Amino acid sequence: MKRKFITNLGLVLFLNLLIKPFWIFGIDRTVQNVVGAEQYGFYFALFNFSLILNILLDLGITNFNSRNIAQHNHLLNKHFSNIIILRALLGAVYFIVSLTIAWLSNYQWDQIKLLLILVFNQFLASFIMYLRSNLSGLHLFKTDSIISVLDRTLMIIFCSFLLWGHITEEPFQIKWFAMAQTAAYAITALIAFALVLWRSGKIRIRFDWHFSMAILKKSYPYALLILLMAFYNRVDSVMLERLLPDGSKQAGIYAQAFRILDAASMFSLLFAGLLLPMFSKMIKQKEPVGQLVLLSFILIVIPSIILSVTCAFYNNELMVLMYHSHIESSAVIFSILMFGYIPISMTYIFGTLLTANGSLRALNLMALAGMVLNVILNLILIPRYQVLGSAVSSLLTQSITAFIQIVLAFRIFKLHINYKLIILLLIFAAGVVLFGVISKDLPYNWMLTMVLMVTLSIIWAFSTGLIKIKNIYQIIKNDK
Repeated sequence: MKRKFITNLGLVLFLNLLIKPFWIFGIDRTVQNVVGAEQYGFYFALFNFSLILNILLDLGITNFNSRNIAQHNHLLNKHFSNIIILRALLGAVYFIVSLTIAWLSNYQWDQIKLLLILVFNQFLASFIMYLRSNLSGLHLFKTDSIISVLDRTLMIIFCSFLLWGHITEEPFQIKWFAMAQTAAYAITALIAFALVLWRSGKIRIRFDWHFSMAILKKSYPYALLILLMAFYNRVDSVMLERLLPDGSKQAGIYAQAFRILDAASMFSLLFAGLLLPMFSKMIKQKEPVGQLVLLSFILIVIPSIILSVTCAFYNNELMVLMYHSHIESSAVIFSILMFGYIPISMTYIFGTLLTANGSLRALNLMALAGMVLNVILNLILIPRYQVLGSAVSSLLTQSITAFIQIVLAFRIFKLHINYKLIILLLIFAAGVVLFGVISKDLPYNWMLTMVLMVTLSIIWAFSTGLIKIKNIYQIIKNDK
């Protein structure tokens, strides 16, 4: 299983590194600069609003399905034919609830019009995730990896024409960005649907009330978990936009600082996508998970430390490179948010392990506490410190919830504390900070010194023994 994890992780990272950096830094960043912080903040707050309620589209079905199909491949045909109709009904519920809450929140007509597009996009994106859960549940990781980048590839093509193709004399509008995503999601959903249909065989689409209720009964704990975690992960920009007089502008500044964290989190999410079906199968077969947990933890926490510390040292330079306005404000927020990437990465390992085990009650209590903490901190800090308060709230919430998940995983799986690993990680982190201090004092171009810092940090990871090439080679060669 370790061999399968490393080889498939290599493929999915390669594909995502090929596509997503250009999407994030070439397309998304350009859109932010072209439309300005206020207009992008307008979009970003609505996007996060649609994302928080996104769970109504799924109600935990995707996570439940990935775990269930990984353990019971033969159920694909039966579940697929019934769940399609169920998801369509959930889509209607999501649409009605989203617009009702938007109306009750006094959203203006311009906001409602954009929200309609974003709500439909969320429906398509959620359907793609469900289709991919079938592919990963069948351990078709290579196919799933290709589908995972197809939507972004299409978005790059469509947005490139809109931004640089001179197909219209009008200035770029934020709604074009949303509609380009609609087209990309629709094409990807059709292709993914065809692939799953090919694996499941002929299906008879029907609605079975008893089956649907049984599925929802099993999946609702996953739904509650995703809702609560989405709330404390995404509510910051929504609260900024609602609580402050210049809310759209503040949300735009937050979006600038959030961009690299969001990009990094996409790569960490790839770990979770691979690990959930693997952990599920291992737990069902009563195989020990300790070695896979250790391997995945090391492979995710080392890059997260390097990235977080590097971004803290080069915060201003990176913001100047990426954006045209609000540089100082964004740079400070950026540093704080990026340190939150370390606990976020740990969550993708230990939270996924607990999800695979079905420890939903404990996870939901943790997520509920995280949501309450995040809202309280935002209500206290945002009016006083504006976007800075929101960033501090996010960092504290992510750190506390990650710590709780680690404790839960160690207790439930009776994992042993590896004191040697903790000491090595502290030594490694201290070394990365030292490389940052040294690199900032060098009289060279900042890009060169930043690359030097990252390179030395990677070499340091091997020198401390945290990553051993020999061990990885042996896993790829021998592990079954």
